[in-house]
Amino acid sequence: MDKKTVLVIDDQDLMRESLGESLERAGYRVRAFSNGKDAIKSFLEGGVDAVITDLKMPEMSGVDVLERCKRIAPDVPVIVITAFGTVETAVRAMKQGAFDYIKKPFEPEEIEMVLRNAVERRALMAENEYLRARVAQERAPSLVVGVSRAMRDVMAEARKIAAVSSSTVLIYGESGTGKEVIARAIHAESPRAGKPFLAVNCAALSAGLLESELFGHEKGAFTGADRMRKGRFELAEGGTLLLDEVSEIDIGLQAKLLRVLQEREFERVGSSDTRRADVRVIATTNRDLTAAVREHKFREDLYFRLNVLPVRVPPLREHIEDIPELVEHFIEKCGRVLGKKLEGIKPHALRKLEEYHWPGNIRELENVIERAVVLASGRVIEVEDISPSLDGSRMLSAGGDMEITTVEEMERRLIVAALERFGWHQKRSAEVLGIGVRTLRDKMKKWDLKPARRKMPA
Repeated sequence: MDKKTVLVIDDQDLMRESLGESLERAGYRVRAFSNGKDAIKSFLEGGVDAVITDLKMPEMSGVDVLERCKRIAPDVPVIVITAFGTVETAVRAMKQGAFDYIKKPFEPEEIEMVLRNAVERRALMAENEYLRARVAQERAPSLVVGVSRAMRDVMAEARKIAAVSSSTVLIYGESGTGKEVIARAIHAESPRAGKPFLAVNCAALSAGLLESELFGHEKGAFTGADRMRKGRFELAEGGTLLLDEVSEIDIGLQAKLLRVLQEREFERVGSSDTRRADVRVIATTNRDLTAAVREHKFREDLYFRLNVLPVRVPPLREHIEDIPELVEHFIEKCGRVLGKKLEGIKPHALRKLEEYHWPGNIRELENVIERAVVLASGRVIEVEDISPSLDGSRMLSAGGDMEITTVEEMERRLIVAALERFGWHQKRSAEVLGIGVRTLRDKMKKWDLKPARRKMPA
């Protein structure tokens, strides 16, 4: 079995060295650092299976380290240790995603047990990814809800495309319209249905990490690559690979993707061995790729290769007649998840939903219904259960009471409003704004937009 790599961060030399030696004796590979800044640089290189960090450190606290790690790789477990442990500190760390916490002093066996549980849980989650994808694909056709002519046309087109099992598909439309659901439905009705359906969010990873995610890497291919790792093109062999937000792929990596689509072959990072790829690629985007081509942000040849079988998913405002069925579906779904069974929605509340413009499309509708299910005090959803969500969205889309100056300033204020509304969650903010995550990050950098720094507990 390959050794698991653990990042150990503690500003106290004796603690860091003794913990590192103990873990190495237990069979782990250890990368030890005295500060969070250097540790995060190492973490960015990849190959880390778990992180153990002290909470109270100068400059960058353990909570800061935790937050950074969770933004970079949410699946990597983080264990926090502290001599200043209090219930408040522990609860804060756990709420922000820590796997567990341990107070100093502790026995080596104690932290080894927690670490073993963390690593095993991560491995189990990775092993179950394929099974989750299979279950999701089997449910996909039933998730395509809609009786409108617009959605019937989309599904008729999807069924025709499904029969052609190798051609590339480009699904385009505004954020929240259900592009991934259509992709899953195409896979589920295709000859590849018995094989994996895997998805990659191209906007969530840097160019280097995305290349490794797609094509895999060999042991020693880069710092921290302490084991061979298969990429999604290998893991999806015989099935379908969804490239979500394909417009956000770095221009340099686009050439490698083009080669896979044209030649059906690739190499892992750090290898010269060519591998064949029997995978159907479905790409989704909420951007105008033709405009991106004109602006030299997207390769024209890659666009033509992706756009073999295009599918447009209409925004919700173009098929509002589907809202009653969608609402019924989401009430049942949210009620099942939340353990709260409702009988339906009042006619007046439904009319209010049908009159709304839905900039966030079906995803926004689902969020509104989920909130309404939680707030509902009776057996049916009332107008007051949905009003706060819709009123807040109207203020956002209209810019509230902001005085309009220049277009650029209005754009900046709208972006700030979206970021603040969603707790500075970039992906959700970008979806509501109808722009890519990378575009949002560029705007944030241009205007130096940052959340107010929170004070960490002592």
